[in-house]
Amino acid sequence: MKLEFDYTVETERSFEDAIVSVRKATEGKGWSVLHVHDMKEILAVKGFDQEPLKMVEICSGKYANEFLNSDRLISLCMPCKINVYMKSGKVLISGMLPGILPQFFPDAGLEDLAATVEKDVKDIVDSAK
Repeated sequence: MKLEFDYTVETERSFEDAIVSVRKATEGKGWSVLHVHDMKEILAVKGFDQEPLKMVEICSGKYANEFLNSDRLISLCMPCKINVYMKSGKVLISGMLPGILPQFFPDAGLEDLAATVEKDVKDIVDSAK
């Protein structure tokens, strides 16, 4: 059985426009952008060449609080990330699907909360497209 780990869409936007669009979609959904990691730049400093990849860390305080109240170790999977990257000349937007969390934390009772957060992540990715 294949685990549904990501939700990925292709966009016609430029790479930088896609980043701006993800930020706007995140804020439009009532979430916050915590940080953006530029992996191409980070690895270039170490002498490695990569295609553009930015990881946008996003958070909903309400949902984060509920997850942490269920199991503090869920913090290892936080915050949610939406990645914008180039692959074969295409710009892709990917979000990690929180619906997978109940498999890692089966006793935390996260099914409904994870499904709600997953819907938000998908909505953000779709809106950013």
